[in-house]
Amino acid sequence: MTPLAFPLGPTELIIILVIVVLLFGGSRLAGLGKSTGRALKEFKEETSGLRGKSDEEKGEEKPGTDARAAAELEADRAQKPMAEPTNSELRKDA
Repeated sequence: MTPLAFPLGPTELIIILVIVVLLFGGSRLAGLGKSTGRALKEFKEETSGLRGKSDEEKGEEKPGTDARAAAELEADRAQKPMAEPTNSELRKDA
């Protein structure tokens, strides 16, 4: 059985964390976490930008801007009769 075959419990994780802090120092670990967060944020922004560019190149529209769905909605609105205003609505306008 290899040493990594057993799961780590909370005590082992705390000991490892203390050793890492002693070796590298708190400020260096904080800077490392901060730079990792920035890198992940930039990566997500770039990948979403690439996704948007590839959709534009293919000629696809983004979800929610479907021209066909908008035309169907307008057709439904045109077919439905307008509701007559109630007395309370008429009083508010006066």
